[in-house]
Amino acid sequence: MRLVHLSDLHLGFRQYQRLTPTGVNQREYDVSRTFGRVVDQVIARRPDVVVVAGDVFHAVRPSNPAILFAFQQLAKLRAALPDAPVVMVAGNHDAPKTSETGCILRLFRELGVHVADDQPQRFDFPGHDLSVLAVPDAPNMQRPAFDPDPSARWNVLLVHGEVEGILPKDVAPVDRAVIEITTEELRAPEWSYVALGHYHVYREVAPNAYYSGSIDYTSANAWGERDEERAARLPGKGFVERDLATGAHTFHPIPASRELVELPEVSARGMSAAEVDAAIRSAVESHPGGIEERVVRLAVRDIPRHIARELDHRMLREYRRRALHFHLLTHKPDVQRRDASGAPTRRPSLPDIVREKLRTRLLPSDVDRDALVALGLRYLEEAEALVAVEVAPAAVAAEDGE
Repeated sequence: MRLVHLSDLHLGFRQYQRLTPTGVNQREYDVSRTFGRVVDQVIARRPDVVVVAGDVFHAVRPSNPAILFAFQQLAKLRAALPDAPVVMVAGNHDAPKTSETGCILRLFRELGVHVADDQPQRFDFPGHDLSVLAVPDAPNMQRPAFDPDPSARWNVLLVHGEVEGILPKDVAPVDRAVIEITTEELRAPEWSYVALGHYHVYREVAPNAYYSGSIDYTSANAWGERDEERAARLPGKGFVERDLATGAHTFHPIPASRELVELPEVSARGMSAAEVDAAIRSAVESHPGGIEERVVRLAVRDIPRHIARELDHRMLREYRRRALHFHLLTHKPDVQRRDASGAPTRRPSLPDIVREKLRTRLLPSDVDRDALVALGLRYLEEAEALVAVEVAPAAVAAEDGE
């Protein structure tokens, strides 16, 4: 009994202001292409059952092209594997906040896909001697008991949510799932397999319980995901294939539709603007394969504000034209001050100030302080990135006398 587990497709995800020749957001098109390759690979593996652990779409109300593409690909999957059940749950991005609003995933029932969108459902497949308990991540959901079916040979738990203590602390507060499960409540040893969704990096929770991760970089913390994947020596995104009979387990990598490139960090300490320009140019031009049509980030540390203003913004504008997205991340030098005893102290950075203010201010009892801090720091980073993008064209215009 071979099972394929995938999750967090985030079809309809949009990022950056670049369009394809047909007017589609380029990153939305990239994610669609990735899903198309996933479907082809799953068909090639010819599993006995396919489970999709939520966040099929990036938004509750996805665009018509995203819905149409998902329908076409799932129809292709069902036609190629007519005897393999496909079971899907809604994730926090799929599930409407109010019960009056229907979930778009119900559309796929017309294809024979088994969907749990607002309440847990148990799907039984006697021909496979299989039972799947499907638990969506929906508001006002009646929380189930995580009990296997004793009459079935194979029991699979499919759930979109957070397993307590698994998600890194700097990730969990940013995009919270509705449902949180303790490892005791999960009772992983009692299941043939536990297929989890929500966390975007492939991760083992127990020997038979895994997050498959997302199929593409579709979160607000893509660079953090890259760091986690490198630390875990993962090849990137992918999906899981599991043999329920033997326990054989394989993570199948998926080639990225759009390469993320993090260039070697530049230290600008003691440099003039011209020297920093030269270091940036060297970092960009020496990257194997170039930066064309890639998502690129370059950090420059210890650069004073007046030096940053004097950088060659024509050069930076050219890099932004060549790459799909070029993010120059600048960090000011730490300013050494002295306290009353004369000991050196570091001037707090803007993130330090934001973090301290949010941790000490009075909050209503129903506000999660950690989530508020994480959200504030995320907004600050996004604002700094936006300013970096806007400043460069303005500087060029000033040089041109526009």
